[in-house]
Amino acid sequence: MERIAVVTGADRGLGLALAVGLLARGWRVFAGQYLPEWPELGELAASYPRLLHIIPMDVGDTVSVQAAADGIAAVVDGVDLLVNNAGVNSHTSTRGIREPQDYVEMQRLYNVNALGPMRVVEAFLPLMEQGQMKRLCFVSSEAGSINRAQRTAWFGYCSSKAALNMAVRLLFNRLRPQGYTFRLYHPGWMRSYMGGTRNTTADLEPEEAAIPALAYFLRERGHDPHVPTRSDEERLVLRDYQGIEWPW
Repeated sequence: MERIAVVTGADRGLGLALAVGLLARGWRVFAGQYLPEWPELGELAASYPRLLHIIPMDVGDTVSVQAAADGIAAVVDGVDLLVNNAGVNSHTSTRGIREPQDYVEMQRLYNVNALGPMRVVEAFLPLMEQGQMKRLCFVSSEAGSINRAQRTAWFGYCSSKAALNMAVRLLFNRLRPQGYTFRLYHPGWMRSYMGGTRNTTADLEPEEAAIPALAYFLRERGHDPHVPTRSDEERLVLRDYQGIEWPW
């Protein structure tokens, strides 16, 4: 049986690496593209002409997200796996409260990081209803943990990820009784372009980070050594790339 996934923010970084991993497993992947000038996704499509479909999608724009969902619905009847990966940060995030804050940038982060996944789930829910797996995945961050917060700045980014976690909780309350399963995930500190330029000092290459991410996104929770029983599906958990549960 053909398995179908949608990955947002698949142009580069973790999203691209997740798409590569799914394609290698034989999945048919609809890859959300925000940066058409970026070459890697097109190069990947040349290697997987039957399995990879590039779909223009700006998760910060409702019209763009709905157009992406409509375009995919014209090709397939259902979607099994939805990976909300697209996210942004800003070079202004490190400003402390004694510095002028860039509230327009904060709103941009909130629009993409918190509201973006909501737009995507809303638009793709009719396709998810027809899928077999009904798995909703969200790339969050330890920055969204209020209990473990230690930063003295990063107001927009941390707040946007905390808001994402709450939004996923509300989705869980509604959709889990209808057979959906959820994966809320902190992928680790990656050498990515989230701030606009590539972070070269982080711990993990996106290709490294994608390995545990996909393992967690695709397996049943009963197969997780950190989660011994499948009943754990009945609660929402934020886990990191080492399998550790993070407090809210």
